[in-house]
This record gives sequence, C-alpha cells and structure tokens, in this order.
Amino acid sequence: MSAAFPFRDINVHSSPAYYSFSSPSSPNSPTLVVDRPSGDLRLNDGKLLGGQRVSSIQGILGIISLRLDKYVVVITKSRPMGRIRGQMIYNVVSTELLPLRERPVRDPEEDQYVALVNRILQTGPMYYSYTFDLTNSFQRQAASDPSGPLWKRADDRFFWNRFISSDLIDFRNGSSHQRQARGPQPAVDPFILPVMFGMLRITNTAIKGSPLNFVLITRRSRHRAGTRYFSRGLDERGNASNFNETEQAIIINDDSSSGMTTYGGDQGISGGKLATSAGRETQVLSYVQTRGSVPVYWGELNTLKYTPKLQIRGVESAVSAAKLHFDEQIRLYGENYLVNLVNQKGREKQVKDAYEKMVDILVSNPNEDTEADRKTREKFHIIEPESVKHQLDHLHYVYFDFHNETKGFKWHRTQLLLDQLKSGLLAGGYYHGIQLPDGRTDVRRKQSAVVRTNCMDCLDRTNVVQSMLGRFTLNRMLTDLGVLQQGQNASDDQTFEHLFRNVWADNADVVSKSYSGTGALKTDFTRTGTRTKAGALQDLNNSCTRYVCNNFRDGPRQDAFDLFLGAFTPGQKGIGAANAFSDTRPIFVQAIPYILAGCLIFILTSLFTARLPNATVWPLRIFTLVCLFAALWTGRFIWSNGPLYVNWPKLNTPIWATEAYQTTLDRVSKDPLVGALVAEHKRGRSDARVGYMEEGKKRIE
Repeated sequence: MSAAFPFRDINVHSSPAYYSFSSPSSPNSPTLVVDRPSGDLRLNDGKLLGGQRVSSIQGILGIISLRLDKYVVVITKSRPMGRIRGQMIYNVVSTELLPLRERPVRDPEEDQYVALVNRILQTGPMYYSYTFDLTNSFQRQAASDPSGPLWKRADDRFFWNRFISSDLIDFRNGSSHQRQARGPQPAVDPFILPVMFGMLRITNTAIKGSPLNFVLITRRSRHRAGTRYFSRGLDERGNASNFNETEQAIIINDDSSSGMTTYGGDQGISGGKLATSAGRETQVLSYVQTRGSVPVYWGELNTLKYTPKLQIRGVESAVSAAKLHFDEQIRLYGENYLVNLVNQKGREKQVKDAYEKMVDILVSNPNEDTEADRKTREKFHIIEPESVKHQLDHLHYVYFDFHNETKGFKWHRTQLLLDQLKSGLLAGGYYHGIQLPDGRTDVRRKQSAVVRTNCMDCLDRTNVVQSMLGRFTLNRMLTDLGVLQQGQNASDDQTFEHLFRNVWADNADVVSKSYSGTGALKTDFTRTGTRTKAGALQDLNNSCTRYVCNNFRDGPRQDAFDLFLGAFTPGQKGIGAANAFSDTRPIFVQAIPYILAGCLIFILTSLFTARLPNATVWPLRIFTLVCLFAALWTGRFIWSNGPLYVNWPKLNTPIWATEAYQTTLDRVSKDPLVGALVAEHKRGRSDARVGYMEEGKKRIE
C-alpha cells in the first residue's frame, strides 16, 4: 500500500553520465536513473558509483524537452498549507530545472524556452499531497480504488503536470521506446507526483460553537488553459477555456487535522484550539460547482482598444464540440444547470444569443446518441423512450442579467437567481460521507447536479454567484447536521462570516490572476459587504493593469502555458527550422514606438528644462513643434494599426490573430506615405543565426 504513494524525501545525485533519485527513508526501493544526455530512464537496485549528492528535493514534477535539451523539473521547496482528513497538503514554493547536457555554448532561443517554463513554475499556484488526491472531489475519491498509485487515481483534467510526467508514466507502463524498458515498472510509481493548479484554503474554525474545518479548493483544467483574450470558448475536443471546478467542504470531527493554521481573528476557538471529539466519526460534506467559457467558437481580437473586437463563428460549426463538452459534464456531474450572466444588450448580446442557440440545438436534436447517454442512463435509472427524453435534456439553461439586476450595488437582487435555481439545488443535493475506522468511506448522500456558471471572462460576476450558491448550500449542510436551527444562517456568526467572505474573495483573486493577470474586481464588497473608495481605486488599477497585460504581456504568458502543458512541443522541430521568438515585423513598424518615445522625451525636456537667459529660442521651438507633430502622427499610426503592436503568442499564434496582423500589414503597405518602407524592409530569420545555432549544437554534442 505504501508503494502507491509518492516519496516524501528524495536525494539527487549527479554525474556527467546521469542523474539519480533515491529516497533515504526507503533504502530498499530502487533508484531512478536519468541517463545524460539521452534522457533514457532506468531503475538501479544497487548504489550508483561516481555521482555526487547535489541536494534533497520534495518531488519530481516531470521531464520537459525543449529545443536543444531535456530538463528534469524538480520541487526544491514547499510550504505546508494544512491537513485534510489528517493528510498534509503542500504549496510549491520553488522549483529547479536540471539540464541533461553540459552546455558550453548558450543559445538565446533555448534560454527563452527555459525562461517560459520557469515563468509558469514561479507564478502558478500549485498544490500537492503525498497521500491525498487533490485532483478529485471528495465524491469521486469515495468511488475510486484506494489501492492504486496516487497518479493513476488523479483526474486527468486537473493533473497539471501530466504532460511533463509523460516520460515517467510511459516508462512505468512499459510503453516507452527506450532501450531499457522491459515491461511495466511499478517501482516508478513513488516518483510520479500529481500536482494541482488553482486555489486551496484550509481553515480550522467553528460555527455557533461547533468546531469544523472549512475547505475551499479550485482546480483549473489543464485542457485549453491560457490567458483572457487568447483563450476563449471551446476547442474541437470540447474543452472549454478557463474551466475550473470549485469544491467547498466542511469536515466535522477531524481531530487528525488539529495542527492546521487558524484564520486570523477567529473567536470561535477556545484557547486557539478546537474542542476535541474523540470517539466521534469524521464526516465530510462537500459541494462542487464549475465555471467555463461560453461553449461555442468565439474570440476577442486585440487591437489596442480597451474593448476588443468580438468574433463568433457559426454556432452550427461548434455543435459537435459542444456535445463532447456536455457529454463529459453530464457523465461527471449529472444534471447541469447552465447559468449565463452575460449582458442581454450591447456587444455581449451576441455571446448570449450564440449560447442560447447552441443549447436549443443540443436539447432539441436527439438524433445522435452519445457516450454520456449510455453512462448516465444507468446512473440516473432513466426509463423513458428515447423519443421522449434525450440525455442532453439534462441541460437546464438559466439566464440572469447580472449587471442590470444588480445595478447600483444591489447585490441582494442575486436572490432572484437563487430563486430560479432553488429547486435544482435542493434536488441535486451535496456529498456527505463518513470516514470509517478501517479507512473506507460510508457515502450517505451524493451530489447529482452541478451549476456551471459563466460570464464573459468567468471571473468577477461568476465569483459573486458561486459564493452565493456556496453560502446557500453551506446553510443546508449545517441545518441537516443540526448545527443550525431551521431559519438560522451561518452568516449570523460574525467570525465565520468574516472568514467565509475572505476565503471566497481570495479564490476570486487567484482565479482572476491566473486568467486575466490581475486580481478580481469588486472584492472589497465581497470581503466587507460595502463598497469603498479604496476598493474603487483598486478596481481602476486592476482594469488598467488588465489592459496592459492583455495587450502587451499575455503573449509570453500564453506561450508559457502552451509549452508547459504540451500544446507546443519545440522538440519536434529541427534546429533552424523556425525562429520562434524573432520579431519579423518590418523595421519601420518596429521603430515607430521608439520614435514616439523619443519625441515625447524631447518635448517634456524642452518644457521643463531651464534655458539660459541669452539662448536663442526659435530653433528649439521649431524642433519641439516637429517632435509634437511626429508624436501625434506615430501615436495615431500605432492606435490605427493596433494588431501590429499587440504582443501575440509566438508559439501557437491563433489563426485569427495572424489574419488580423496580415490584413493590417497589407493595408499599411498600400499607404502612399509609408507603404514603400513597410513593403521593402521586412525582417526575417538570419542565415547567420541559423549557422550559429548549428555550430552550437555540434559543440554541445
């Protein structure tokens, strides 16, 4: 049984010929060896000679192949976050890439790939446990086989490092093409550590004097992960952008978790510790919600305008992808309540209409049977003729004009949405399991429905609604347990209300920062229940920061996601086949921002610099006017040709982005004033650079 769990401590030994990884606490376990520079994997029963101990690590994230080299990605430092049912949870603090080659020559492009990988490792909130499956909800965990290795139990959607773990998994399964592979290698299991990307808070608290552990987990899907304007809608496989599963749980009588940190200001704990509950069963009650981009083919084209250009492809073209998406949602969660919060007026109306048309097509066209039909018919015991009831009829569309209904910060009007959902929430229920002394779980009730919420970004409006549904279900749980009397609310306990608001606001910030680059908007109201001037200023700052990030910084962020998650694999391209990071825009187009900056600096200098009494003024004034005219012209040029100056992703540039760039460039090349400069001076790959790269590769080998 212990072999199914990852090693908690790993020593790394290094030599010019290999890296070796062994657990000092498990001296009888084989040593994992990664040969250098090939990257071949093997297991060694005895102690390897010739290597020197480099360091101790917390775990292996995987092996990633870049253009010139492979790198072993290891966790060098972690921070404990608390315990869930006695199992410690950790947050990844720092990582390191161990190169397989000794590179005497640095290649700038390889260094950029390494920088992208480090970027997502350093900024992404990642969590793991050696003994607890963070990727699965409590309900799915109760249905899984606890005897299998932890990585095999992990939910593929939320197994964030699944792609870079492929070499280890293939070697373990015996499907590797390496010469050392000789069938399945179960001894590799403890070296494979599944990691979750998202948000996690574990808090020891009490409500009305009743001790409990409050847990909030948000898991971000690794499929179609990306940034706000470069990842929208569905892909052809039915994966929705910005898809997150949020699970809110309370754990009763979990004495094994008494070492957890306590939320600041918690008055519900006597002497800083909860009362013990020896001899009482540990109970887990959890409620799952999801969020995801509107399930059609759509996007927003950055043009440097604050509001991007909205593009929606024909709804009919996305029907097959939408069926795949909702097949999975129905199979995993049961009844789906699709809460749409986009505006019914203005530019967002197109997205609303497309979503409603898609749902109408899905529920009114029962001609094609789906995988979810077969699986969930058994699950729900549906005994209806197919002509009467089709599986996609388990989709329940609910529209709520959030901005219009809550105008003027009338957040209490979200109760109107809750009234529409109440019957579904009551019928769908929540998960309730009791931990038995032998380790098994006695499942008392299951959650059979999910609310899938979206707005345009699935951020700010979605966060408000999800916290409202979480509060409603929490009150149901506590009432059913007898902690609250009928008609009472958890919010009556001011200490817990403070905790609840802040944890959900933290969740909003984490999800928003991962997608948009900033924290969520209006979190001052979420945290305090009132709108403040400081909160309004913070929202203004976040809005300005989002504009800068979405136009000038999200390209590399999207590249980092694509590289780490396997949407782009540089190892498949030969040296010199592509110069992924080079700026191929015409030199004139590249020079315009520098001309603008130079003109502005000179104008400001001339305005605020003291002049000598006998200095001649008119030449300076003439040159200042020339700079002013040049600044106005270059500023207008940039604003009018925004797609030329957006920092697009360079590894997987979206087709619509390439089309917008090329269309703008063609228009500029026909300009009578500057067209010749654009058409004749284009900057592409340098043959000298390719030669340098080939020479560098030979020297490395």
